[in-house]
Formats: sequence, structure tokens, C-alpha cells
Amino acid sequence: MSSQRLHVDVVSAEEQIFSGEAEFAVFPGVQGEIGVYPRHTPLLTHLKSGTIRLKLPDRKTPELVYVSGGILEIQPELVTVLADTAIRARDLDEAKAIAARQNAEALAETRQTNVNYAAAEAELMQSVARLKDISKLTGKRRSGYS
Repeated sequence: MSSQRLHVDVVSAEEQIFSGEAEFAVFPGVQGEIGVYPRHTPLLTHLKSGTIRLKLPDRKTPELVYVSGGILEIQPELVTVLADTAIRARDLDEAKAIAARQNAEALAETRQTNVNYAAAEAELMQSVARLKDISKLTGKRRSGYS
């Protein structure tokens, strides 16, 4: 590996989403965005939902990966993301995200005693965050979540 690059691994509970070299990367930290270049000081922190931007060698457009939170570990030449959920931007499905939002809203409105309200609210927040990220990535603005 070149000293001008760092190795980035993004792993979700289900699968490895990305593994490769990057010139630099930007992560959605809970206190704000975290930019990482090779030889970064070691760091361990939490991520909030948002988009990871990876500047890959010989590519003008960044590789984008949506995460719904997780842990970021930075070493001088290696960055590891352990994400709750991670999806490459090209795999985001706006229709599924809208359906998930509608389902979560319907659950919250039914007020049935067997519904776990915390889980329904968490699902709603994740779907709204995902829709915001899709909107940013595609350049579309939709009322209700933009």
C-alpha cells in the first residue's frame, strides 16, 4: 500500500460493504464530519447515520456508502467501520425507504398495545434519515423529509 493511501473496510452486520484503498475519506461522526487522510492519529468514535465519502485513486467521483450508525476505528494506514447497517449509494432504493417510512408512521399511529413504540420510532427515524441521504445523493428534494 502506498504511503499516500489508506485501507478502508466498511462492514455491516450482514456483510462486508467496501474494502479497498482510498486517498482520503469523510465519515459522519456524532460531533460532526471526520476527514481522514493517510497517517491520521488513531481514533475510536461513534458514527451517526449519514454518508461516508471515499476518494478512490484514479476516480473523480467519490464512492458513497450510507450507514445508519456504528463505530469508526482509525489507525494511521487502516480505517475500519463497523456499521449497524451499511449500503452503497448505488444500491439505495428510494421506493423501499419510502415504504419503510410509511410502515413506521402507520405503526406509530395505530397505538396498539402490542406495538413496540421505541422500535417503531427508531424505524421511522432511520427511514427518514435514509430518505434525506437519498435526496442528497440524487439531488432530489421531496417535501416531508428534505
